[in-house]
Amino acid sequence: MGMLLALGYDKMTNLHKLAGYQVSQKIKNQEIFAEEYISLVFERISNVDSKINSFISKNHESALLKAKQIDKKIRNNEKLGSLLGIPIGIKDNISVLGLKTTCASKMLQEYVSPYNATVVDRLEKQDALIIGKLNMDEFGMGTSSEFSHYGAVHNPWNQDYVAGGSSGGSAAAVSSLQIPISLGSDTGGSIRCPSSFCSVIGIKPTYGLVSRYGLVSYSNSLEQIGPMARTIIDIAMTLNTICGKDSSDSTSTTAATLDQQFEYKINTVDGVLGKNYKVGIIDNLILSSESQVMETVFKKIDLLKKHGFDVQKTKINYSDFALAAYYVIATAEASSNLSRFDNIRYGFSHNPQGYEWNSYSSHVRSNFGDEVKRRILVGSFVLSAGYYGKYYLKAQKVRNAIKNEFNKLFKLFDVLILPTMPILPFKIGEKGAKPLDLFNLDIYTILANLAGIPAMSIPAGFSKKGLPIGLQILSNEFNEQILIDIATFFENKDKFNEWIPNI
Repeated sequence: MGMLLALGYDKMTNLHKLAGYQVSQKIKNQEIFAEEYISLVFERISNVDSKINSFISKNHESALLKAKQIDKKIRNNEKLGSLLGIPIGIKDNISVLGLKTTCASKMLQEYVSPYNATVVDRLEKQDALIIGKLNMDEFGMGTSSEFSHYGAVHNPWNQDYVAGGSSGGSAAAVSSLQIPISLGSDTGGSIRCPSSFCSVIGIKPTYGLVSRYGLVSYSNSLEQIGPMARTIIDIAMTLNTICGKDSSDSTSTTAATLDQQFEYKINTVDGVLGKNYKVGIIDNLILSSESQVMETVFKKIDLLKKHGFDVQKTKINYSDFALAAYYVIATAEASSNLSRFDNIRYGFSHNPQGYEWNSYSSHVRSNFGDEVKRRILVGSFVLSAGYYGKYYLKAQKVRNAIKNEFNKLFKLFDVLILPTMPILPFKIGEKGAKPLDLFNLDIYTILANLAGIPAMSIPAGFSKKGLPIGLQILSNEFNEQILIDIATFFENKDKFNEWIPNI
């Protein structure tokens, strides 16, 4: 630690507060060594994560080895990546070569991935350091990160409360300053919900912008991988790295080319104001939020008006049907995807002696968590003979209607605004016995997944008890730049990147 201490850094109060881009610059300038910095990161995780439970596994030896290689590259004046030396955590449903990918499930507790997801390959190519795998709701099914084989994730702002889900570990690890950047996946709000509850930034990209190769599928037509961080620069840098067409993923689109880079060096409010964005406020949804959420969002809207944005009220039709449509489609696809988990090709240790095929399959699948079982059963039902047309086809028609609604709105507005979540974070265990209550919390986030459009959650403020509140920003497909611009405006005005929990 000699060089760090000589520079006057307090290892526990300064370096871990740096954003990813700041860390990368200091390593590049040889103000700090990558090896020493990563050692401090793991020390921070060791001291903090016992309170948060955001990590399922850590990549200690490999990360330290790659950090040494980065220091050597700098000494040898070799070409350096754009994410040089930045520690990044990966949600545990995204494959990392040689690490367990458990999806927070007993069913995969011994499964070690034999390959990297495309997003991980792209991160490592830019010299990012994979720190470990992050806790989540089992197979991404949940809104609170309580449904994990490895225990609930705790909110860094109040450890009695949930961190949001399903990417709760990804949000909590960033919020608690264990790592500056993480990757999550978003099927119906799984990046944005925990970003809101933990007061960090999270973006669900346009469907097809980021490769899904190596993501353990929950609902193929809805889910996307995206970054979470405390600064807009870190979000944009990471999104620039992971986006683009991938030959291994047929759902990635040629519209998402690696030449498409998002600008993030906007350091003044004037840089955003000069673009004259038209902002639509989805009034019919905001008004159904809890009072403190609603008040906070209206303060953000007033800030936009104060600085000359063209702000108008609007509404989205068919939103009353969106939740039902989403859960029919998502559970139907989940029931198909999870049928492969039979504990024969991969799974946990269990002696099959004394079982015949059906009884063995029934027994091992009983080890799915209750929420996963519930969604498999619902999905199997809506796809069954006699009910396919009654439920699944109707849900797809609602999905198309909602997509058409957004197409109309984006002819009038550049960006739409509403809360990320309708309520404040709630206590761990408070809603676990009421699955429908949890399902209803997704009402604001599922819209972007059904329509395939990008959406970002940014920190908006806090409740009277100090619980985080998020603001959600939506734009038309492949218009992530607008989200980055609007978020940059708020970051400059609110300085939300400086909001840090006391742990």
